[in-house]
Amino acid sequence: MTLWLAVPLALLLLVIVLVLSSSIHFHFRLCRIGKDDRIEFDIKALFGLVKFHYELPKLIYEGIARGVKIKLEESGIAPVRQDADSVEQIDDETLRDWKRKLKEALQATMDLKSWIKSLMSHVIITRFDWSTDFSLGDAAYTATATGALSGLKWGMVGWISRYVRLQRSPRMFVVPVFRDELCFSTEAVCTGKLPVSSVFFAGIQLLWRVIRVKGGLSRWIRLLKNKN
Repeated sequence: MTLWLAVPLALLLLVIVLVLSSSIHFHFRLCRIGKDDRIEFDIKALFGLVKFHYELPKLIYEGIARGVKIKLEESGIAPVRQDADSVEQIDDETLRDWKRKLKEALQATMDLKSWIKSLMSHVIITRFDWSTDFSLGDAAYTATATGALSGLKWGMVGWISRYVRLQRSPRMFVVPVFRDELCFSTEAVCTGKLPVSSVFFAGIQLLWRVIRVKGGLSRWIRLLKNKN
């Protein structure tokens, strides 16, 4: 009886160790060429057994009143395979709703900002490349803007490095295009990973912070249920 009990427990312990020693890998790509936009986001976990792919092949600006219309394509391999496409409208009302939910989450959690910073400090960026080609229609203006844009990019890299760990130096490119017309194209690629163990312990810490606030757990349950 002892052997029959020890073998399953040993296997369970081995699975837990393997899961906690793995990492969640992600790949983000943003591309804009002319008027064509595309955003892709891939997530892989549990040694590739769980995969999710999100793609925004279309972003349409419909004016100040109606906001931005986006099309989201979702696919994945998990215990339950899912493929779904959705079209959403992001307008002023949507932004106000997001702001309300963020405010409620902050109120329902003890020092949520510190928790987010702590979790982000475990994110490891393995690759960050960002190239931009542009023209302002005038050679002198384009040359001047090249230095300003390059400085802005590296400033953003410095800000990001305060919160995540950069495994290697990012590669930033700004290429001036000397044409007598306006043109702009950019591509950003970012890959990284987050240890599952960090996510697990962060989840425990988040639950503890929520419980410490009066009514925090019930408010979080209400937020998670109210997705729309």
